[in-house]
Amino acid sequence: MDIEVDHYAVLDLPSGEEGAKLSEKDISKAYKKKALELHPDKRRDDPNAHLNFQNLKTSYEILKDEKARKLFDDLLRVKREKIRRQSQQDLKRRKMMSDLDARERAAFSPDASVLDREEEELIARKLKEEIARIRARHSKKVSTPIDPSQKEAHARANESAEGKGSSVDREKMLKVSWEKVGEDYTAQRLRDLFSEFGEVEDVVIKSSKKKGSALVVMSSKDAAKASCGKILGDLSNPLLVVPLQPLTPSPFSSSEKNGESEDPILSNLVGAGYQKFEDSVLEKMRKAAQRKK
Repeated sequence: MDIEVDHYAVLDLPSGEEGAKLSEKDISKAYKKKALELHPDKRRDDPNAHLNFQNLKTSYEILKDEKARKLFDDLLRVKREKIRRQSQQDLKRRKMMSDLDARERAAFSPDASVLDREEEELIARKLKEEIARIRARHSKKVSTPIDPSQKEAHARANESAEGKGSSVDREKMLKVSWEKVGEDYTAQRLRDLFSEFGEVEDVVIKSSKKKGSALVVMSSKDAAKASCGKILGDLSNPLLVVPLQPLTPSPFSSSEKNGESEDPILSNLVGAGYQKFEDSVLEKMRKAAQRKK
């Protein structure tokens, strides 16, 4: 018979480790039962009845022989171990293939941290562009903010002009200018400096990015005259103080004798830009006084 035949199965007995534990009595009992079933006298119509019965007898003889049965049991054991090893190898092989496939996917798929960094950089770049666009838009619309002290000074100047009428004594006004370096000057700071020479009626400040300027109105011509050339301010950012309009010269003034006027010289100390500012302030004061009438 073929060595691949399971002789325990031929006799309808359990095979493997369970079959190896069967006694001779169990084997003989199974053989007698199976022989009655496969006997050729009971299977006259089956052409293979005689062959099947001979195979049954061969299986019984092998299992009944102690040495032959032991060899057969060893053969079954080796086959079982072989199948188990193959199963384990297949399991390992499938695991290795799965790990290899996972590593390949990980190697060719983009790194999550790289994707996150690229997305962050893209968003940051778009945000910078948006901020630049907003700043550019606002820079065209928003003008330089006016300091609250300047607003108050303008209001006080208008009120002063309304109270005094249309005539404004320019000889009581002083032009003050300074560079935008070091300590800056406020209306209150200028008021404190000029109050040492007399009462200060009003202070109007106008500043640009590079240069600061102000119009100081003193209570009298003498106070305005006394302030000129004597107020320096902070040493790190000195003040330039000149009268808005030179005092009326005396009949014996050397300037009159020589036919010279100090006005052009004093006007050049501050510049045309400041002159326009002064004229605009005075014009507003005159209009306010006329409206009050």
